[in-house]
Amino acid sequence: MEHILDAASTLPEWLASRGQPAWRAKAIRRWLHAGRAETYAAMTDLPKGLRDALEAEFRIWTTSIARHTRADDGTEKLLLELHDGQRIECVLLREQGPGAEGAGARRTVCISSQVGCAMGCVFCASGLDGVVRNLTTGEIVEQVLRLQALLPADERLSHIVVMGMGEPLANLDRLLPALAATRDPHGLGISQRRITISTVGLPPAIDRLAAEDPGYNLAVSLHAADDALRTQLVPVNKAIGLADVMAAADRYWEASGRRLTFEYVLLGRLNDQPEHARSLVALLGGRAALVNVIPYNSVAGLPYEEPTPADRERFLDILRSAGVNVHVRRRKGARIDAACGQLRRLAVGPT
Repeated sequence: MEHILDAASTLPEWLASRGQPAWRAKAIRRWLHAGRAETYAAMTDLPKGLRDALEAEFRIWTTSIARHTRADDGTEKLLLELHDGQRIECVLLREQGPGAEGAGARRTVCISSQVGCAMGCVFCASGLDGVVRNLTTGEIVEQVLRLQALLPADERLSHIVVMGMGEPLANLDRLLPALAATRDPHGLGISQRRITISTVGLPPAIDRLAAEDPGYNLAVSLHAADDALRTQLVPVNKAIGLADVMAAADRYWEASGRRLTFEYVLLGRLNDQPEHARSLVALLGGRAALVNVIPYNSVAGLPYEEPTPADRERFLDILRSAGVNVHVRRRKGARIDAACGQLRRLAVGPT
């Protein structure tokens, strides 16, 4: 039985073959995305015969929640089991806005694009067992809907970051339709300007994104400013090289007009020393970019450690003194292994 979210592009034809008007497809999407319908029976403005036919042909959910973990900072993590028994994780992040009523509050979902990851970043839990397969468009959208269902009815999602398991640009054929679905004004209606795609830097895929749909925020994971150290931390860099990554990022900026973000996981005594900060300043070369510094989040079984407060502040001071725009990632969800670099295919730790 096909996933209704994977059938989005063919749904109008399916409806037409049953004598239904094309606009019913919008109604179905609205129920799935904005109406939070979990069954076809709940889609009360559709004819009963159509609801029965949908029930017979399409599944709304193809995942099951294997584990639901909550942190005291409001972060929630889902371990989802897919139809073939594989597992992925995704995260809901809550941040309060100013004011007593939390006006401007952000509700961000961090979603995965693959089962596992092939990029091999040595400090990241997601790639410990390599990559199994790409997620389908429906499986990507379903993560968003599963996380949305954790919110009260009067709250809505505001941001999407494709920073979970996998390399998003290695699955563009399925990711781009999924993100387009989340932007649908008849559904979730999330602005493209509030969607960020994170990548280790695959130049051909960056160029494809720039040519096809350059309105997304692009975050390039650097983690080092020279090829020797970056290849040690991000093995795929050996076949790419920083020069090509930076050139592709520049081309994306030219096509999109959106400020680039460069992510840098700070690893204690490995890439957090003054010479590393100065090399990063030189690599950026005055680009109008944001550097998102992410203090390392520990992963069970890996030998890396967090930077000391003194080393972290010294690193940041060198960047700021050079005029680099710096943001330090807040550590949300670390206690439930939901922070950056901690998502994995199997549940670990307490519920």
